[in-house]
Amino acid sequence: QLQLVESGGGLVQHGGSLRLSCVASGSTFSSYAMAWFRRAPGKEREFVASINLSGGSTYYTRSVKGRFTISRDNAKNTMYLQMNYLNPEDTAVYYCAAGRRATSMAPGAFGSWGQGAQVTVSS
Repeated sequence: QLQLVESGGGLVQHGGSLRLSCVASGSTFSSYAMAWFRRAPGKEREFVASINLSGGSTYYTRSVKGRFTISRDNAKNTMYLQMNYLNPEDTAVYYCAAGRRATSMAPGAFGSWGQGAQVTVSS
């Protein structure tokens, strides 16, 4: 099972950008589909984006499509989430997760989770 550590969160103004990183250890990173989820205050954890083993296929929830980009570097055991044009509705704790299928958007399909990174967007 992978151990995952997120970094790169912080406070940003409306319209700004942040890049989250997720570093994996403990198993073969390239054997896992990866995903980002987020949990806003008072809301359920929701799917943000996912990427398949090679990085050749990516999936996004509608609200971030065109603004966020998920990518991975298997040589560095690292996944990224580039977030542009951020708005206050993007404020949440962002979690990286590892699973078997990038096409699954359900949290239950991902067995390894990071501790989360806070992203706060001011208006």
